[in-house]
Amino acid sequence: MAARAGVSKSLVSLVLKNSPNVSESKRQAVLKAVAELGYRPDPVARSLAERRTRTVGVVIDDLSNPWYVALLDGLRPVLHRHGLRPLLADGHTEPDAVQALSDLRVDGLVLVGTPSPSAAEQVKALGDQIPTVVAGTREPRLSAVDVVANDDYRGAQLATSHLLELGHRRIAHIVGEGEVGRLRRVGYEAVMADAGLEPRCVTGDWTEATGHRVATGLLRSSDRATAIVAANDLSAIGVLAAADDLGLRVPEDLSVVGYDDTWFARLQRLSLTTIDSHITEVGEVAGRTLTARIDGERGTAGTRLLFPALVERSSTGPAPAD
Repeated sequence: MAARAGVSKSLVSLVLKNSPNVSESKRQAVLKAVAELGYRPDPVARSLAERRTRTVGVVIDDLSNPWYVALLDGLRPVLHRHGLRPLLADGHTEPDAVQALSDLRVDGLVLVGTPSPSAAEQVKALGDQIPTVVAGTREPRLSAVDVVANDDYRGAQLATSHLLELGHRRIAHIVGEGEVGRLRRVGYEAVMADAGLEPRCVTGDWTEATGHRVATGLLRSSDRATAIVAANDLSAIGVLAAADDLGLRVPEDLSVVGYDDTWFARLQRLSLTTIDSHITEVGEVAGRTLTARIDGERGTAGTRLLFPALVERSSTGPAPAD
């Protein structure tokens, strides 16, 4: 190809790497030779030469949850702009996903959502061999791992304060799992304590089915809650379904707040009041953090929290008169 273009092999290499240190005439000569010869770079040879695979392992905790899709919408464009391809793995069904990606010599890892105990142990074993970012939660807490997440504690405070301002006093909270669930519970409890109110926490998870089951129990109580802070938007959908089953009107009889501002919370039919956790931006910041590490940025791994915001829609209203 160098002979065809009338240039040196090193200059061909510069053009193929899109280096700016090449004159336009030489660049066009090389590109013309590439087209005429039908040349395609060998990614394996390139990886061996650069000692990089230009891939990033992305381990996802739950592929069925739309929250993860929104985070990936922020992460993937950042990786692509840096010439990196994401390799997705399901951490829920593949206990050795982190090790398998490491064996593929990925340039970096992103753990999206709460990693399984086995994934956390695999990351710990790798130490600082592979740049790693945890996105969307604050666990595992490892010295060599950067964390990018929403401030779940503050978000739960915003949700609970909104309901208090509407006059609600019997406010329940469906608690999610892991560190994220704990932080949201503590935020809810702090606001309730400041208002001199007894917290009403019930154990749940992140699913619609559990939200429906738990809310049904809450709403059948003689001293039923007039408002519920759900674990997340999916859980809130379950709460809305339970209220409908019991003949309760939303928001006249029951106010519901979700968390994450996923796409379905914005549907006119649902119009769910929720907390915007800036999921897509979490993905973007996680991507920028990882690419900086891959490019050689040093320093102690840290935690970056994005500030949440209340999004008020039609599922919340003034407390019903007793």
